[in-house]
Amino acid sequence: MLLKLPIIECTFIKRLNRFLGVIEVNGELKKALITNTGRLEEFMIRGRKAFCIPKQEGKTNFVLIGFLENEGKGAIIDTRTQAKAFERAIELGLIEWLKGCKIKKREVKVGNSRLDYLLDCNGEEVFVEMKSAVLREGDYAMYPDCPSLRGQKHIKELIRLRENGKRAMIVFIGALPGVRKFKSYTQGDPEIARLLREADKVGVEIHALGISLLPDGKVVLEKPSLEVEL
Repeated sequence: MLLKLPIIECTFIKRLNRFLGVIEVNGELKKALITNTGRLEEFMIRGRKAFCIPKQEGKTNFVLIGFLENEGKGAIIDTRTQAKAFERAIELGLIEWLKGCKIKKREVKVGNSRLDYLLDCNGEEVFVEMKSAVLREGDYAMYPDCPSLRGQKHIKELIRLRENGKRAMIVFIGALPGVRKFKSYTQGDPEIARLLREADKVGVEIHALGISLLPDGKVVLEKPSLEVEL
């Protein structure tokens, strides 16, 4: 277990904009924060069973965490939960390719961008960007589900870092139960698919892992390493 969330079952009603949705909780309509800016069209279906957590401040009552998927498990769309799970997995030493690493800094300014993490891995600095891969195709988790100029910019920054001799890494969080592999979704953004291949060629490390949400609110690490196909 990586995290334990105070989840509440709810029903998705509609998405109002990128960051705001309407859910039904115990027969009442409530507003919920959506932190994932992807289109998420396969999830944003009226009547679909979902999970949320209470929110104390701001204009919304809840945060939309995920949606019910296979065998009672949930897909996690909330990017903050994904990040916390990733950080906890690092702290617990559960990811073989990040053994000996600890978080040195978050929100690291690089060029005209901010990357998610600067890690200290056995004394070596590693710049890391994390991306949410919640589009499913069979056993695959995929990213992105729509064009992302921000995503393109981040990968370009990682490429520049690597070309300047720095260690750079992109990590895809396959937050879907049962996935075993990751690949870029070319139809979502062909330029990101091209940039990932370019990044791989110059030595940017590309990894993916699998997490899911259990009905009792536990966030679990299903696979610490998903096969990556570029």
